[in-house]
Amino acid sequence: MSLKNLLPATALSALRAILATCVLALLASNSYALDNPSDSVADTPAPKESMFQAGKSYFARVSDRLMDSVAGKPDELINRAMEAIGVRYRWDAELPQTGLDGSSFVGYVFKDKLGFLLPRKSTEMSRVGKPIGREELQPGDLVFFNTMRLTFSHVGIYVGDNKFIHSPSKGTSVRIDDLGSLYWDKRFDGARRLDGSDGLDDTRRQELLNEAKNIKRGANNL
Repeated sequence: MSLKNLLPATALSALRAILATCVLALLASNSYALDNPSDSVADTPAPKESMFQAGKSYFARVSDRLMDSVAGKPDELINRAMEAIGVRYRWDAELPQTGLDGSSFVGYVFKDKLGFLLPRKSTEMSRVGKPIGREELQPGDLVFFNTMRLTFSHVGIYVGDNKFIHSPSKGTSVRIDDLGSLYWDKRFDGARRLDGSDGLDDTRRQELLNEAKNIKRGANNL
């Protein structure tokens, strides 16, 4: 039996008006969503990045600055460093998906979180920023060690409370150690604070700038 036979004419007319209003509202909503795509997906959770996408966005975030001051940003830096705890040590690797060595761990944290491009080797990092005494250490400062009978052969990031985070050596992973432990205390080689300055020569500085440009160009081609 149809609605026409069940409902009075007035009720049927009212029902038709309600349905027409709903249809118009739906059409208007769809039209707005098409014209304003950002609004229509505002509450939609972003899809999880694949490893490939994460790597691409990481490289794309590298800035054209060699380094800068970390003043006011140590918490962000330390949080990013902590996220890498457990990443295995791997010589000459530059992404946590494949592993990180001592200097590449530090370089990764600074590039990924702050967009700072540091030199690749710990010996060159030791010429970035200004030297500070051990008693002046603050979270985000770089700490250096003589682990291979070479000055500044290892580097980590100071996290506070006389502790630092680093990627120690083959067979280990990123972890936190105490500066006061016998091994690290004996090999402590100094510390630097990134204040936007560096002791690099013009040639090496230009090489780093070219490296940043190549990284960005490669990211655009991924």
